[in-house]
Amino acid sequence: MKTADLILLQLKSLGPHSAKMLAEKLSMTTMGVRQHMQHLEEKELVCHEDVRTKVGRPTRFWSLTSDGHAQFPDRHNVLSSTLLESTIEIFGQDGLDKLIHSREDKLYTRYSATLDTCDTLEDKLQALVDFRQKDGYMAELIKTDDGLFLLVENHCPIGVAAQTCSTLCHSEIKLFHRLLGDKYSVERTEHIVSGSRHCAYVVTPRES
Repeated sequence: MKTADLILLQLKSLGPHSAKMLAEKLSMTTMGVRQHMQHLEEKELVCHEDVRTKVGRPTRFWSLTSDGHAQFPDRHNVLSSTLLESTIEIFGQDGLDKLIHSREDKLYTRYSATLDTCDTLEDKLQALVDFRQKDGYMAELIKTDDGLFLLVENHCPIGVAAQTCSTLCHSEIKLFHRLLGDKYSVERTEHIVSGSRHCAYVVTPRES
């Protein structure tokens, strides 16, 4: 993978970074990263914000522009916004609901075969992350300082379709509830469709 592509991938996965932070992650010189950032900025793939600290000069943090995010294409073409709109026109809202429910059922069947063999919540979530990685969501599992689990998806391969049909996003969180069962609560705290950098879900045990 080209260095420029690696930089874009880092910014997509981890959010805004300084040139120094990127250099450390990619084993490059800071000057080398800055040269790449200049070329990427000229292509309008990245933008920057200078953040002031208590002492010293402001630190420049780089992030992806909308064109930068578009470098990570949506793969689920069958769920394109045009197809969804046509489905509503031909079959009505009920037809669209059946289509989305069928997709959810297929994902549930595929995921649950593995998750049902896991003994702990952490094992289940890690298995789910592995599946979501394969499906293009750039997922990761984070354990917070207070012992809670945060499922983060840095990319949404159905993002274009979800902009047209909010039912898709509801189906995603419904799928997680079905997979983890009634013992756990799943709350979406960040949402790509609403303008966040990623989708994030907090998983907590339900009070008995």
